[in-house]
Amino acid sequence: MNAAPADQLRLLDLQALDSRIDLLAHKKRTLPENEEIDRLGSQLARLRDLVVAAETEESDAARDQAKAEQDVDQVRTRAERDQKRLDSGHVTSPKDLENLQREVTSLAKRQGDLEEVVLEVMERREEIQGRLGRLVAERDEAQAARDAAEARRGAAEAEIDTEADAAGKQRTVVASAIPADLIKLYERIREQSHGVAVAPLFQRRCEGCRLELGITDLGAIRAAAPDAIVRCENCRRILVRTAESGL
Repeated sequence: MNAAPADQLRLLDLQALDSRIDLLAHKKRTLPENEEIDRLGSQLARLRDLVVAAETEESDAARDQAKAEQDVDQVRTRAERDQKRLDSGHVTSPKDLENLQREVTSLAKRQGDLEEVVLEVMERREEIQGRLGRLVAERDEAQAARDAAEARRGAAEAEIDTEADAAGKQRTVVASAIPADLIKLYERIREQSHGVAVAPLFQRRCEGCRLELGITDLGAIRAAAPDAIVRCENCRRILVRTAESGL
């Protein structure tokens, strides 16, 4: 395949732009904020689960406290009613008085036991509420950190996109001046050579694979017509001859 020397030189410009675009894409994929956001996302998900679990635990404790307080109120009401009966003097039977007094004593003990339960539940609920408050604060802090990281990533991506868009427009201009068959060859080699299809021959060395060409290969290149497409025997990339090729 043949191509005008000027078109071959344009391939170097095209390659430089494509390499720049590839580098920007890699930079965008590997922004440090990406890893930070993933880490904070995992931390945030864990904290959200812990908050939900603590909220459920607090709700259960609140229900237990309400039930215990209700039990205390019921026993207290019953004890007050029995005490009024004793104080009223309406109960005259010694046996009934003894039973009533025994019940009042039993209810007082029962009320004391239930009040202890209420205190235990309240203490447990306070501990849960304290833990819940700390978890909510940690969750909010992680959310704020993630929001900040996403904002930084968005700004960095916007800057990269602007630069990549400018490079893309330049590429369109350069590519439009290169024959279609040469572009097709260039693209095919790019796919096979990790994105680098063309390199200058500099001081008898291929700048694509960074290896110096042998005497035989250099002789063949010297003998080739100026419009001949020559390729590196090592990496098979297109070699563009310049005034600095050392031929």
